[in-house]
Amino acid sequence: MLSLLLAQAEAPAQSPLAGPQNMLFLVAIFFGIFYFMIIRPQQKQQKTHKSYLESLKKGDEVITNGGLIGRIAGVQGDVLTLEIANNVRVRVLKDQVNRPFVVKEPPAPAAEDAAKK
Repeated sequence: MLSLLLAQAEAPAQSPLAGPQNMLFLVAIFFGIFYFMIIRPQQKQQKTHKSYLESLKKGDEVITNGGLIGRIAGVQGDVLTLEIANNVRVRVLKDQVNRPFVVKEPPAPAAEDAAKK
């Protein structure tokens, strides 16, 4: 009986995740999660931003990465001419445009009164 207990004590217990195939499987699972949670959405955002930059034209209002808000007065390749005030124009690289400038109008007073009631 004692020899049976010693034989069982000497045999290492194998966990289900100890094999190299299982470790490779776990790494693949983590990479898949990482790809679908981080890499893919970032690539999608970069693609939409690139298509937005390619569609810029004269008259569009934009915000630059530096915080300038202006209307595009001219497009020459990768350089935009922004009019930031009357007769004040600056040249910026197209890559420095962050997003379109959209003025959000406040809600109508009638909608506020209806919401209070």
